[in-house]
Amino acid sequence: MTDRPSWAPQGIDLTVPSVSRIYDYFLGGSHNFEVDREAARLVLQAMPGAPKISQANRAVMHRAVRFAMDRGIDQFLDIGSGIPTFGNVHEVVHRTDPDAHVVYVDNDPVAVAHSRAVLNEAGNTDKAAIAAADLRDPRTVLDNPEVKRLLDFDRPVALLLVAVLHLLSDADKPREVVAALRDVLAPGSVLVVTHATLQFGPTPSAQRGVQEVYQRTSTPLIMRTKEEVERFFDGFELVEPGVVPLPHWRPEVALGDDDDPAVLHGLAGVGLKA
Repeated sequence: MTDRPSWAPQGIDLTVPSVSRIYDYFLGGSHNFEVDREAARLVLQAMPGAPKISQANRAVMHRAVRFAMDRGIDQFLDIGSGIPTFGNVHEVVHRTDPDAHVVYVDNDPVAVAHSRAVLNEAGNTDKAAIAAADLRDPRTVLDNPEVKRLLDFDRPVALLLVAVLHLLSDADKPREVVAALRDVLAPGSVLVVTHATLQFGPTPSAQRGVQEVYQRTSTPLIMRTKEEVERFFDGFELVEPGVVPLPHWRPEVALGDDDDPAVLHGLAGVGLKA
């Protein structure tokens, strides 16, 4: 029988890999099980550059958060936030604005439990919180007490849907989910989306191999095209440069020839609500 770490909530199936724990492993975190590490190793066999996608995804999230802050936004709703490792939204935000409010949302009990522990240890629960809710049911997000406590939807909010919409199948109606969240946002709000794709990366066969690994989790990976990702921004004005591969969204340094082309398997876009 697999030993259960002290930080793992009861009821977690230690035999099934989790997307958030695989992501945690790729970012150098320690809150993952052997089943997650084995899944991660299979991903690496199919696409050795997979961790760089996770890192590029985290980097573009930082750039998008700073974009929102430059517009005066001081409220952040990060849905599908995963397990805290380093460079989390509240850390980026509070360096500039210690009074900004951040709410994380996840439906993974490990992500929720560890996020709560991190925030409690930091002692800033009056500015940042974790809510246990499921993106597939936006009402559970919006009605969560922590969301209501820290966010004022009469003012602009930055809605972060980072590496999460590709975990929703078409049957989950992701466009309707995003629209339901959009409709409660005040004018001036920002939507940030990153999403997996087969369209731009040079190794679609490798990405399909990655998909096969994720089929073993409870949330299989759904690839979408640039045009499909753009539809999530209905009701928003896409800011330049639009929906583009992760490293191409407002890079802070020039892209080098030695950059791993695997990162092109992720798309990023930011929209403004008029």
